[in-house]
Amino acid sequence: MAQKITIEPVTRVEGHGKVTIHLDDNHQVTESRLHIVEFRGFERFVCGRPFWEAPVLVQRLCGICPVSHHLAAAKAMDMLVGAGDGNGLTPVAEKMRRLMHYGQIFQSHVLHFFHLASPDLLFGLDADPERRNVIGVILEHTELAKQAVLMRKYGQEIIAATAGKKIHGTGAIPGGINKNLSIEERDAFLHGINGNPDLSIDKMIEWSESALALLSDYHGSHTEFLDTFAAFPSNHLSLVRPDGALDLYHGVIRAVDAQGKRIVNDVDSRDYLDVVAEEVRSWSYMKFPYIKELGKEKGWYRVGPLARLNVCDFIPTPRAQQELERFRAYTQGKPNNMSMHYHWARLIETLHAAEMMKELLLDPDLQKTDLVTKGERCGEGIGLLEAPRGTLFHHYQVNEQDLITMCNLIVSTTNNNEPMNRAVNSAAVAQMTGKAEITEPMMNAVEVAIRAYDPCLSCATHAMGQMPLEVTLYDAAGAVVDQQRKGM
Repeated sequence: MAQKITIEPVTRVEGHGKVTIHLDDNHQVTESRLHIVEFRGFERFVCGRPFWEAPVLVQRLCGICPVSHHLAAAKAMDMLVGAGDGNGLTPVAEKMRRLMHYGQIFQSHVLHFFHLASPDLLFGLDADPERRNVIGVILEHTELAKQAVLMRKYGQEIIAATAGKKIHGTGAIPGGINKNLSIEERDAFLHGINGNPDLSIDKMIEWSESALALLSDYHGSHTEFLDTFAAFPSNHLSLVRPDGALDLYHGVIRAVDAQGKRIVNDVDSRDYLDVVAEEVRSWSYMKFPYIKELGKEKGWYRVGPLARLNVCDFIPTPRAQQELERFRAYTQGKPNNMSMHYHWARLIETLHAAEMMKELLLDPDLQKTDLVTKGERCGEGIGLLEAPRGTLFHHYQVNEQDLITMCNLIVSTTNNNEPMNRAVNSAAVAQMTGKAEITEPMMNAVEVAIRAYDPCLSCATHAMGQMPLEVTLYDAAGAVVDQQRKGM
């Protein structure tokens, strides 16, 4: 008998989604889909607002990665006020923003690996769900859990010092920033917040390296799982510095195919619409981006930590560069197409973020007071950066009254929509094909494939045209009084 398996909600991710898996009479998987079932619509309701509100307003897309939207919007607003496209800010403004961004990368990667992903690795995919969660990690791996909490706290405190508060800050403004970093703040981050040496930058670097060692040990004993689970060839896209270095704040657009061949060659970020287009499918509020030149069928790509390490030429911090060399050696210099190796790449970026924070904290430019740059105003602004989950695109147009008239957002998780669907199908086929009984561990395995991408589903949801809506009114006895449908 044909069967439909529904996994709802998908757990240990940000936002709301579900998975449907169809099996035929012979228990063969015939179709698997990741459905994004929530609608946000930020592209519409930012229209009509003054442009200077955008860096604060768009943060409400997400409570996990608000800094990414804050900075991408601020970069777009820089263009509007004539402060350049990422290279026109004062040194203190750019470096404060970079410090804010690396604090965000650090805390977000730590949150995902230790709180969301590690229960599957530490306890196994088939462990009891009552144990396979962050509470289980706290109870059975207490010191590791404490490290994770303190690492995330450190990143959040960096954000608070640069953005004004930990969530939905105001530090980046059109043309610059609204504060610098005091000597007292700097010294606390260097030597230990509130005098706690476990909250110093050197301890963050040490713990980042120990997390990589932990994953390396796990890989050694679970090689087949990490190397083959939901693995498939793909294109990879990210920003890189013009010299090819990993740069999570600003760069040019580059993409390579599954063999490492360059398919997008360092395109100016302002020309992103020449590179990327989006497809709409009826069963999801999340769009499906693809590289225009390759078309919808062959042009889909991955973004995020795995893609960034496949695309860049080198990492400009020494410890993370050493880890990149090990990462590259594992695939003999070819792109790494193993979905579970997102965790490896994510921890290398965690180390890089810690190194970058130390480098910036030691830079005396952060105490300078020339905070804002302005030039000739224009009517369009584009801001791209590498968010924790991948390449983030913000594009705005404004009228003569300074009101936003157009907003286009291609969010990191949106870029990974097709790869996540392929990962879901790969896991479903491997776990469920030919099985007469579908168990909880089988369904968790499908979720593990999604969690590797660290999706932020709230950020990524949009709609083309009308939003389907059904409202049903019931009386006290439960009888239907009225029902109205729109866009259905």
